[in-house]
Amino acid sequence: MKILVCISKSPDTTSKIAFTEANTKFDENGVQYIVNPYDEWYALVRALELKEANGGSVSTITVGTASDDAVIRKALAIGADDAVRIDAEPKDAYFVAMQIAEYAKNENFDIVLTGKETINYNGSQIGGMISEALNLPFISLASKMDVTDSTLTLETEIVGGLQVVEVAIPAVVSCAKGMAEQRIPNMRGIMAARTKPLNVIPAADIDFLTSYDSYELPEAKSACKMIAPENMDELVRLLHEEAKVI
Repeated sequence: MKILVCISKSPDTTSKIAFTEANTKFDENGVQYIVNPYDEWYALVRALELKEANGGSVSTITVGTASDDAVIRKALAIGADDAVRIDAEPKDAYFVAMQIAEYAKNENFDIVLTGKETINYNGSQIGGMISEALNLPFISLASKMDVTDSTLTLETEIVGGLQVVEVAIPAVVSCAKGMAEQRIPNMRGIMAARTKPLNVIPAADIDFLTSYDSYELPEAKSACKMIAPENMDELVRLLHEEAKVI
C-alpha cells in the first residue's frame, strides 16, 4: 500500500500572534512552528498504522520553503519513509492543492491523506481540491478508517450519530479527531530522520487565486463576571443583554 500524507506547518499555539506592514502580513518574528496537529496526529499516524498492518510505504508532501524542513524532518522522525517538498510559498489553498495533485497524478498512490484543516487558517479546502484534480473520491472529516483488500471503510460524524462509508481505493481522505493517537518520535526515529530522503522539487506553473487584504486580532475577552447564586434575575439579564445567548 502506497500512502501520501500532506504535511503543513502552523504556529505553536503558545506563539504570540501579530501582524506587520499595515496588518497585511503575518509577523513571523519569534514564532515557533510545529507540524499541523491534524496532519501529524491523525493523518500521518493512521498512515503509519496502515503500513505496519498491511505493508507498503508512507511518503509526506509539503508545499513550502526551506524553513519548512524542520517540521518535515519531524514527520520523518515519527516514521514516514521519505518526504517531498515542493519549493514554493504556500499562499493559497488552491495553489497548494494543485501542486500536490500535479506531483501525485503519476505516482500511483493508493490513499492520499490530509488533516481536516490547519489550525492557523481552518480552511478545510485542500483535500477536496486534490480529489477533484485527481478525479478521485473524497471522504471528509473521517474519524475512523480501515482497509480490507482494495476497499476503505470509514466513519464520519453526522448530526445525531455516525455515518459509515465504503469506497474503493485510490481515494482522498481528510482525517479528524479519533482517527489515531499522537506518537512521540523516539531517539532512533530522530536519528534515522537525518538520513531519510527529503526531495525538493520545483513548483509547477500554477497561479494563485486569492490574496489577503488585511488581518486583525479578535477582541480581547472580557473579565469573568461572578453572579451570586441567589441573584438569578441578574444572571438572566446578562445572558440576554450582554452575552446575547438567550
